[in-house]
Amino acid sequence: MSDGDLSASLTLKRGAVARVGLERVALLEAVGELGAISAAAKRLGLSYKGAWDGVQALNNLFDAPLIIANAGGKAGGAAVVTPRGHAVIKAFREVEREIGAALARLEAGLAAPGQDLGDLFWSLGLRTSARNALRGTVARIEDDEVTARVALALGDGVEIVSVITRRSRDELGLEVGKPAMALIKSSFVVLAGEGAVAGGVNHLAGVVVDREDGASASEVRLALAAGKTLVATASGPSPVPAVGDRVVAIIKPSNVILAVE
Repeated sequence: MSDGDLSASLTLKRGAVARVGLERVALLEAVGELGAISAAAKRLGLSYKGAWDGVQALNNLFDAPLIIANAGGKAGGAAVVTPRGHAVIKAFREVEREIGAALARLEAGLAAPGQDLGDLFWSLGLRTSARNALRGTVARIEDDEVTARVALALGDGVEIVSVITRRSRDELGLEVGKPAMALIKSSFVVLAGEGAVAGGVNHLAGVVVDREDGASASEVRLALAAGKTLVATASGPSPVPAVGDRVVAIIKPSNVILAVE
């Protein structure tokens, strides 16, 4: 196929952010076959951290985990693809086959001299710099004259609240019971010690499961309830929590961006 030919890359979506592409489905398949994230990472040429990040992102995007992993780190540790995960793999591969056939028909039927069909589809890709993309269901909406306070239920009693304008609320078509995605930059997540009170607005209790230190900041990953995870960037004079510490993640509602499909 030449550079000008039309090609397609299938990405399954859940909510507003496209995340389940070929690479992550291949990760699901490898974990299912090998039974360990470390072994799957080695097969796919990924770092252990890269594979672990992919697993956590997949679990965050669905209402039930796709992979259940036991502690073991780079040295191993059993991991199991859940029935939900196998359903995602099957759906992806079946749709992929159908799209391949449809694409061949599309290119044969619509191609015209001098026309690059790839240009017609340039806007279909979507990526975001936000480290946190959490799928939930709208549980409550409280409107005033200008703003709307929207609560997303993430599962197991965990919720995230966003304050947006009423116009944005209308344009997104947000209604109670509808799915939506909360996008949160890691730098907007403030970590407090376990003595902080959880249960306030966007005060989420979690346990540190991973930490990566850099010259000026550390990336800290928390395990929340409902199989969700949250990434924070910690810097400054406050001590960075260690793996295993219980902390509270605090996020201003105005720093939570909502997106829908």
